[in-house]
Amino acid sequence: MVPEFPYARLRRRPDVEAADLQAHDATDLLLVERGLALAAEHGIAGAETAVIGDEYGAITLALTDAGLVGIRVHQDLATGRRALALNAQDLGLAGFSSHELDPALLSGARLVLLQLPKALAELEEIADAVARWAAPDAVLVAGGRVKHMTLAQNEVLGRSFARVQAQRAERKSRLIVATEPLPMPADPPYPVTARHGGLTLVAHGGAFAGARLDIGTRVLLEVLADRAPQLRRSVADSAGSARNGAEPGRSSGVVNGTVIDLGCGTGALAVSYALAHPDARVIATDRSAAAAASARETVAANGVAGQVTVMHDDAGSELPDASADVVLLNPPFHLGSSVHTGAATRLFEAAARLLRPGAELWTVYNSSLGYRAELTRIVGATEQVHRTPKFTVTRSIRRG
Repeated sequence: MVPEFPYARLRRRPDVEAADLQAHDATDLLLVERGLALAAEHGIAGAETAVIGDEYGAITLALTDAGLVGIRVHQDLATGRRALALNAQDLGLAGFSSHELDPALLSGARLVLLQLPKALAELEEIADAVARWAAPDAVLVAGGRVKHMTLAQNEVLGRSFARVQAQRAERKSRLIVATEPLPMPADPPYPVTARHGGLTLVAHGGAFAGARLDIGTRVLLEVLADRAPQLRRSVADSAGSARNGAEPGRSSGVVNGTVIDLGCGTGALAVSYALAHPDARVIATDRSAAAAASARETVAANGVAGQVTVMHDDAGSELPDASADVVLLNPPFHLGSSVHTGAATRLFEAAARLLRPGAELWTVYNSSLGYRAELTRIVGATEQVHRTPKFTVTRSIRRG
């Protein structure tokens, strides 16, 4: 039976909120039910319980409300971490702690509850971490919506656990129970490294596109390479305009500016820009902890640690207004498992806040999405710079 917990009071903020989006699903409820049953059956305390992938706090807070105090939780997204804190404050709940995917999260854990990630690579890194660091008798209960689940997930779990059993589907969700952790090799499977010409990418399992150079980023990089002299001038122009009150387009001779890679992923755009423009100060920010960790290692692998700063942050919220001369953006078009343009809109709004008047936003997006009018409305005058059958690159000038 589902415990008496006010799931309907949970909110997604600061993530996108809409009538068709909610802060919990049936998988959360199943994980809470099974988690409480296993805790009662085996005498598992809250301090021996870890929760991974709790999007907005529904699992953690329901378990805490039921008396499991001391739960350790890992959420990849900065928005999820803030939503958990805000929902806990609203409900007057405490007694849990947030961690990265590391030994502090899992050491001594006998029960691990997991909302299945979309990427098999992310699941592989999580399963390895549980088997590597949790208690020898640890039970991993992973859940997801049936329509998003595949047999490949069972196979991935089977690399880290001797017994993997799928449960009967309920409310269009299903649980997988993995027990008997296997001995793990000395070196974990992630991060992985790949070379792309003069660029080295490093990726953890949860980073979008892994160590590959995704096609949208590749298209934007090609355009930036073709327009590099103009882009260098635009950095100088906007930086000089902000400092000296000059009209946009009139060069002040300044060649060092601040460039923000908003939603940086593994850091391909940020590092490529830094390598091409050694006088620029580059900030790479992403709401995914896996992406931010990957970007930090990509920065180190390419020798630009003194030039590029990486932040785990939601849409550059910790950066000051009107602080950027250029923003680079390859926005997502998914919110979790849902196709929703709200994620891109939030990043367009963030770019508008971060750019100085007259500064530039360079965006690459799926051509079918037709973001040009929205970019013009939110940021300023927007031109199409390049278009392929699949992707469009635009340049937007921040209005004064």
